[in-house]
Amino acid sequence: MPKFVIERSIPNVGATSAADLKAISQKSCGVLNEMGPEVQWVHSYVTGDKIYCVYNAASEELVREHARRGGFPADSVSRVITTIDPTTAEA
Repeated sequence: MPKFVIERSIPNVGATSAADLKAISQKSCGVLNEMGPEVQWVHSYVTGDKIYCVYNAASEELVREHARRGGFPADSVSRVITTIDPTTAEA
């Protein structure tokens, strides 16, 4: 299944409380459960004003539909072509 990186602009999200992050996560998981296995949340990185999410999904449209249903911004959705890490330098 293709992998996507989603950029979500949310002002001051880095100051969000643990309880609020839990609520956001629960909302996301609820929508994912409704949508079925064709779209899966892997993890997210929270920064000062953005959240970067990694999803596995059959299509970009499913990622955007999840955002729409959950009321989450999806400023950009980019399909991951490949990954590299320090071991790439040794290959």
